[in-house]
Amino acid sequence: MGRRERRETGGKGVRVVTWNLWWRFGPWAERQKAVLAVLRELRPDVVGLQEVWSAEGGNLAEWLAGELGLHCAWAESGAPGRWQRRIGDDTVGIGTAVLSRWPVAERAVLRLPVPEELDDGRLALYAGLDTPGHLVPFFTTHLTSVPNASAVRAGQVAALAEFVAGHRRETGFPPVVTGDFNARPDSDELRLLGERGFLDAWRYADPAAPSATVDPANPYVTSGGPGLRIDHIRVGPPGPGGLGRVRAVRRAGDGPVDGVWPSDHLAVVADLDGDGGHLPDRA
Repeated sequence: MGRRERRETGGKGVRVVTWNLWWRFGPWAERQKAVLAVLRELRPDVVGLQEVWSAEGGNLAEWLAGELGLHCAWAESGAPGRWQRRIGDDTVGIGTAVLSRWPVAERAVLRLPVPEELDDGRLALYAGLDTPGHLVPFFTTHLTSVPNASAVRAGQVAALAEFVAGHRRETGFPPVVTGDFNARPDSDELRLLGERGFLDAWRYADPAAPSATVDPANPYVTSGGPGLRIDHIRVGPPGPGGLGRVRAVRRAGDGPVDGVWPSDHLAVVADLDGDGGHLPDRA
């Protein structure tokens, strides 16, 4: 995909977004316009997307990338059957994607381990982003949502951690791991990722700010009960001069756009420190 024109902003850094886009559920055609509006306002540098639809002639990630002037990496699920049965359409695929301001120099896909009876094609996608001076190792994933499957998710996190370790490269920028983990911050599976050195970016949020990414205020959330923070941005130890250190984090997509909520999940947005000598001002 093409690159958007640069515009000086006076601040150097990397804006990261993770967002589960709720596939082709609900009023998806109206929702995709709302997703675009939110991303256009955020002006992210790199986005990890989960539950992205694909259909004949293209997919949502490629459309968003084209509208925003970003590069796109896409990985399609190899087991979409359970998803397709839920909407009664076996022609629509589902996958995971990365949108990036910078070209994707490397790409790899991990099929997450899961018992056969629970397999619905969950993936982790690696995109090595070719920024001036640094390769940014960026990952996005979508763990199983089966209730009471913490042990399965822990196994998926262990596989994810090995996948990340295999693609760290010799670069000053720390790995950035994003996605819908279907797990709370204090869960065993997220603790495992913390033990591997990946900081929860939400540590830098305003303590008074709402944190739930599955929020009962959203009309698409019908499960009842309190809100949950299950979508996460995790960052490895900062590089030289604090490269990749978290500056701030917040939610986005937390209200309707022209009367339509974009997704059943809210997005998480983190601003990371860049290097003025190597990473240009955000466009």
